[in-house]
Amino acid sequence: MGKIIAISNQKGGVGKTTTAVNLAASLGILEKKILLIDADPQANASSGLGVDIRNIKFGTYQLIGQSIKSKQAITKTNSPNVDLIPSHIDLVASEIELVNKVRREYMLKKILKDVKNQYDFILIDCAPSLGLITLNALVAADAVIIPIQCEYFALEGLGKLLNTIKSVQKLHNQDLDIEGLLLTMYDTRLRLSNQVVEEVKKHFGKMVFKTIIQRNIRLSEAPGFGEDIITYDASSKGAKSYLSLASEIIKRNK
Repeated sequence: MGKIIAISNQKGGVGKTTTAVNLAASLGILEKKILLIDADPQANASSGLGVDIRNIKFGTYQLIGQSIKSKQAITKTNSPNVDLIPSHIDLVASEIELVNKVRREYMLKKILKDVKNQYDFILIDCAPSLGLITLNALVAADAVIIPIQCEYFALEGLGKLLNTIKSVQKLHNQDLDIEGLLLTMYDTRLRLSNQVVEEVKKHFGKMVFKTIIQRNIRLSEAPGFGEDIITYDASSKGAKSYLSLASEIIKRNK
């Protein structure tokens, strides 16, 4: 049965979507069957994998609203072994529509039961918020990856997210684990980057992934071509970093 991993941090610009897209592609290259769920109304993970979001018929919005079955929302991508449930700006409406629903936190968990055993990993790209959609992702997930940018405000809001995870564990999903904290946008030239790495490792120890994602221009360019970093430039530092992360996650889950 597949493992569901949410990629979450309510702070924007920390590399959530970059991680979701390129980790999915890297796991796919390593012959794991992957489903990526775009749970962000901005739909950057969808467009980053070359999906034209203007032509989406079914996606995360319909899935959470339970108007379709999960299989109807799945679309193929050009990345080997990677399927996608795309997003759309309509997903914003779900935050309002879910408010009066019974067991509103469990909508995604319920619908994913149909496909969970068909994939090795299901990755959920969460929005930069702690709203109902992100809560649905955390309730459905077996674990969460928290990307942390190697900059001054890296730890800002992390305590709030960890408290939210504790609340989810207590109230809705006692089996939710932290898969790991992922340091992103690391610049070897900056002393500040090294200080953030030391600080995070000092406080969180083994919770921090050994792999650190270095700042890399190719990672920024790839989404503009609707490609993951492996397809766009397999020899780049970004590609090597995400392949290393994928290997580390596979090793952790053996």
